[in-house]
Amino acid sequence: MIDRPQTSPPQDMVLPVRPESGRHLVLAAVFVCAACGLVYELELVALATYLIGDSVTQASVVLSVMVFAMGIGSLLAKRMRCRAAVGFGLLEAALALVGGSSAMVLYASFAWFGGSGVPLVVFSLTIGILIGAELPLLMSLIQRISRRDAEGTVADLFAADYVGALVGGLAFPFLLLPWLGELTGALVTGAVNAVAGGAVVLWLFRRDLTPRWRTRLLTVNVLVLAVLAGATVMVDDFERAARRAVYGADVRVAVRTGVQEVVVTGGPSRPPDLFLNGRLKVRGKDEHRYHEALVHPAMRGPHDRVLILGGGDGLAAREVLRYADVRALTVVELDPGVVELARSDPALTDLNDHAYDDPRTRVVTADAFSWLREHEGAYDVIVSDLPDPGITASTKLYSLEFYWLARRVLADGGRLVVHAGPTSRPRTYWTVDTTLRAAGFGTTAYRVRGAETGAAGGPARFRAGAEAATDWGLLIAAEGSAPRLGIGADAPLLRSEVEDTLTQDTFAAERTRLTGLVPSTLVHPRYTR
Repeated sequence: MIDRPQTSPPQDMVLPVRPESGRHLVLAAVFVCAACGLVYELELVALATYLIGDSVTQASVVLSVMVFAMGIGSLLAKRMRCRAAVGFGLLEAALALVGGSSAMVLYASFAWFGGSGVPLVVFSLTIGILIGAELPLLMSLIQRISRRDAEGTVADLFAADYVGALVGGLAFPFLLLPWLGELTGALVTGAVNAVAGGAVVLWLFRRDLTPRWRTRLLTVNVLVLAVLAGATVMVDDFERAARRAVYGADVRVAVRTGVQEVVVTGGPSRPPDLFLNGRLKVRGKDEHRYHEALVHPAMRGPHDRVLILGGGDGLAAREVLRYADVRALTVVELDPGVVELARSDPALTDLNDHAYDDPRTRVVTADAFSWLREHEGAYDVIVSDLPDPGITASTKLYSLEFYWLARRVLADGGRLVVHAGPTSRPRTYWTVDTTLRAAGFGTTAYRVRGAETGAAGGPARFRAGAEAATDWGLLIAAEGSAPRLGIGADAPLLRSEVEDTLTQDTFAAERTRLTGLVPSTLVHPRYTR
């Protein structure tokens, strides 16, 4: 019986199938459990990146904590080897429940309590301990089938584990995430985990269990599956409630594209706000202050051909197209979902003045870095309206190599304007300036402030929103010498006072200057929060 410690090596046990078939079934369980375990890890990394930001840091925290916890789990499994079947059954039920519910709990913590850092570490530690205990227990179980060829058994177990991890790692981005989403994908993975673990113990090793433990394990697995099934049924309602808690009650559109989550809020009495992956990208009430300051100083001079990198919302394009003598505008945007929303959503089309309906506008769906590498041309103005450089995924778009590529397609006498993050983060802002100068540009720094210095609209706890909306740091650059900051005589009538405040905006930015910084490159990104 497994509820008593073994005092001597067990004999080959009687199974409901031939020993070789039993061996293969255990290896299949190893395969499934390894696939589920890696899905849990990737779910935590993806959610942490989305909810907290800075993917390198979050991935490092999750993976390092989990690997450490797996070592603890392996040591703890030694105490359960004499009760391997019961231990493995309870472990898999716990792993299915914890791993399957982890995404929902993390999202709930972020939505209602404003943070998910502590739950992230707790889940990483718990899941890691449970995953680490799997293989030692499975080794004990497979040795109950046959004591022969112990070395080959170890090799088979590890091979099944590694192949399962490969399948789980590929299934997450290509199947689970696009088809089911993060919340449902985690719940379904938990259910698969529970079924695989329960089947191995309750059927294959049922003779290794007392009737009492068979009943207990069956009850536990049924309860776990019931909880996961109930959560799956309620996931849409949960997501809507959590979204209201995060974005407010007036969510108009919420879609997950192939690149990111896009949310539009606003009502009849309030201009729309646009959030990308939980970050406030556009605040409708004062976005014109940012976009006028971004575009119009760069349009002082020749501007027949204009290139916008990013800016899928169409708002920078709106300002460019206000110049009647612009002959061609190219917008390079990574996410076609954002462009489609900017084309079709009535509130956004009103805000961007139907910029994508203008025949001068051409949209290219591509990564800006890759597109610049492959493109030949000469643009009078390049507007870099890209995500904040402090976001890890964006650092290559603020690298020395990126600005070399931009310089290659800039016409003689052309201007490049860059959104460089808020001057309230001077190290990031002035690293962009240093990188531009290293690429052969002369630069002029300036900034523009939002209409308010308080919260940026939407929930006050919503990260990065207030900072991004109240202090936009900008750099205008030209090859060789620094361009003089100003608004051209042919500029349209502006809604903001940017034309009158450019001088003081330059002084305000210069007061934050840091020296001694080094350029950011692809292999050595220098941007920090």
